[in-house]
Order: sequence, then structure tokens, then C-alpha cells
Amino acid sequence: MTTSMPDADVLDATLRAALRSGGDFAEVFVEDRRGFRASFDDGRVEEPVSGRSRGAGIRVRAGASVGFAHTTDLSPTGLRDAAEVAASAARAGGVQPPGVPLSRRDVPAPNEVVAAPDNVAKDRKVGLLRVAEEAARAEGSAVFQVACTYGDSRRRILVANSDGLLSGDEQVKTFFSVSADAVGDGGKQSGRETVGHTAGFELFDTVDVTDLARTAARRALRKLEAVPAPSGTMPVVIGPGGGGVLFHEACGHGLEADHIHKDVSVFTGRVGEQVANPMVTLIDDGTMPREWGCYAIDDEGRPAQRNVLIADGVLVDYMWDRLRADRDGRDASSGNGRRQSYQHLPMVRMTNTYIANGDSHPDDIVADTPHGVYVAHLGGGQVNTATGDFVFGMTEAYLIEDGRLTAPIRDGNLIGNGPEVLLLIDALGNDFAMGSPGTCGKDGQGVPVGDGTPTLRVQRLTVGGTAA
Repeated sequence: MTTSMPDADVLDATLRAALRSGGDFAEVFVEDRRGFRASFDDGRVEEPVSGRSRGAGIRVRAGASVGFAHTTDLSPTGLRDAAEVAASAARAGGVQPPGVPLSRRDVPAPNEVVAAPDNVAKDRKVGLLRVAEEAARAEGSAVFQVACTYGDSRRRILVANSDGLLSGDEQVKTFFSVSADAVGDGGKQSGRETVGHTAGFELFDTVDVTDLARTAARRALRKLEAVPAPSGTMPVVIGPGGGGVLFHEACGHGLEADHIHKDVSVFTGRVGEQVANPMVTLIDDGTMPREWGCYAIDDEGRPAQRNVLIADGVLVDYMWDRLRADRDGRDASSGNGRRQSYQHLPMVRMTNTYIANGDSHPDDIVADTPHGVYVAHLGGGQVNTATGDFVFGMTEAYLIEDGRLTAPIRDGNLIGNGPEVLLLIDALGNDFAMGSPGTCGKDGQGVPVGDGTPTLRVQRLTVGGTAA
């Protein structure tokens, strides 16, 4: 079994083997992934975990049929055997198409990695956890539990296909997270702060883990004074970065071309229609430097793209992978073909999805809201991608009274419909920010994504609270 990435000759031979029985397209996806993770929980360091996985996935298409096989054996024999399995699964038959010589087409990375985490001592990484834990506890005696996590990963990929494409990418990611629990007369409250970028250990040249820890602890402490969340339909202001997950889940998935082809999206057949307030522009951008969902090429070898999905309220396009683009007669995908690992087929996935800046000052948006709720951070939720109906938790929110932020409120829910929310946005701030790094789950696969918004106001949303 070989220990290096296959060379062009081996990949070319693998593709020829995949097409020998008459498939019309073949692809080899090779991945080498390393990762490190360490946690500090309630005063003790948990055992750091390092891992590595390597392998290749081979896809063969014959008409409407697709065969797929994966292997951890990257030798010429191992790759050939997997190619023959994939070809057999595709039920190919007919004349072998002429081969296209592979031509290297590398794409510049969206950002440079300065300090590879592999070269940083584990003790230095664990040291950050101790510093953060002490800083969180120092915020007050009510903070009784602190958990911190550090993680980094390096993912090298190589993509070759029967169109002659040969391209590669290396994606390095680093993240740090702190959660704090505080207890008082109002019971236990939690606060969390996470930062993550497609970057190396240089992340900590600009990110102070002490500040992260203090923010998490203060968030928990503030919530000890929280009042019950109101209930009913009211204006809701969502802070910068804090609401991106809502639009990712409730709108973004409905703009993925596989959902369009299956007719399980409210946006099917609506290109050219107004689907949002004219002030709204929604973008998916895999080229954003350092953001969690950025890369040079997608997992089909297509360069990352900046794709405008909704422009000035009008739906202009969907997101595409190669399979859906080919079926629709498009020249190319939109660079949104992604997979969790070499063991998975690619599918249409978001990258960094966000609502672009507006013109209003965020303070003016709050001042122009006589009453309602201000949401600084949303938590997890549930979404029906076919309808856009959603329920999201509010992990940090405040009452708006007479145009001012007043008391923090206890965890409640936001209930609504994503496509309706796009139309009900009536104010958009000029303070755009990306939110915390995330992992998007779809059909059993998870991939890293980012999302963001400026401050915005939705005319009416249902708040599910417990206040009378």
C-alpha cells in the first residue's frame, strides 16, 4: 500500500479502467486528512486525540446511472480494483470513449497558511485551554463550570476526471471554543463563544482566547438576570452575524439544485421572481478568505465561486454540482459540489452563505423599533426544507422597549417561515459580520460552512416564550 498521493500516470490508468466497460464519465477523488483535538473540562485536560484518514472515492457515470466505490488502498492495483467495482455498479456498457490526457489546473488558495498546526507542539495548544479556563472563572464566583476545546485539521485532496482535469487543494482549519455555566437565583445559565477560520495556528496572533473566555462567561452571567421571554408575534431585530444560520437553514437549502430537481423546494421554478424585499441580496461565496466554508476547489475539482443567489430581492440562480449542472444543460457547476470524505459521493452544498450589507445604522434600526426582541445569537433549530418552516432557539436575546435594549430574556424560540422572512425584512444594517463556524448536515454528510448577516429587522415573527 502506497503512502503518497497517486501520480498523474496512476490516476490516468485508473480513469481508463473505470471507463473500460463504456461509462461516459469517471472521476477519482483522493483525500488525506489529519486532525487534532483537545479539551479542558471542569478543571482537567481530557486526553488529546489525533487522527488520520486516507483513501480514494471513484465515481463512474453511464447515462443516468452512477456507480461509486471507495478504498484505502492507494496503490495502482487498489485504485484499479475500486474503479472496476464502480464501473460495474454503474451498469455501463458500450464503446469506451477516447481518453483525455490529464492536465494540471491548480487554483490559488484563498489565503496563505502561515503556521501549520502540525508544526506546533501539543503542549502549546493545551496551554491555550488552561489560559481560557482561568479567564472564564475569573469573571465571577457564579461561574461554576467551564469547558474549552481546541481543534485543527489539514485536508489534502486531489481530483482527476475523464475530461482531463487534474487539480488539488490543501485546506487547513483551526478553531477554539469556550462554554461557561453560571448559577444564581434564576437557575443555571450558559454562555458560549467560538472562533474558527480556514487558517493555521496564526489564528491566535489576532484572536485572544482570554477575550473569548470572558465573553462566554459574561454572557452566562448576564442571563442570570434574564426575564421570561415574551410570547406572540412581534418585530424581531437580529444582530450582526447572529442570524446567518436562520437563512442558511430556512432559505439556503431550498436553493440547492438537487432540491430543485426533486421539486421539494418552495423556490422551484421561481428564477426571475421577486422572493425577498428589494433591499436583500443573498450570496454563497466559497472564495471568502479565511472563512470556515472557503476552499480553492470543490470536491469535484471546480474552482470555488462567488454565487449571487438573490439580487435586490429577485431570485437569479441556484447552487449546482456537476451532476445537476449536466442534467440541466449548464456549461459548468457553481463550485458547490462537496462531500464529507472520500467515502461519500459529492452533492450540492453551501459554502459561506450570507445577506449583504444594507444602508442603515444598526442603532437606528433598534431605535425605530418601539417594542420587540433583539436576538444576538441563535442556537440550534429544526427546518422543513420543502416549506421553509422553522423553529430556532435564541441563546442570547434582549427585550426592545421604547427603542432601547433592556432586559436579557431567557431562552425562547423563533418560529416562522424562511421565504416569508425574506419578504418581511424591512431594515438592513451596514455592520455585516460572519457568525460562528458551523457544520452543515445533509443526507448523512457534514461539511464545514459559514454564514453571516448585518443587523436586520423582520417586521413580524412568532416568539415562543413563557411570559404571560
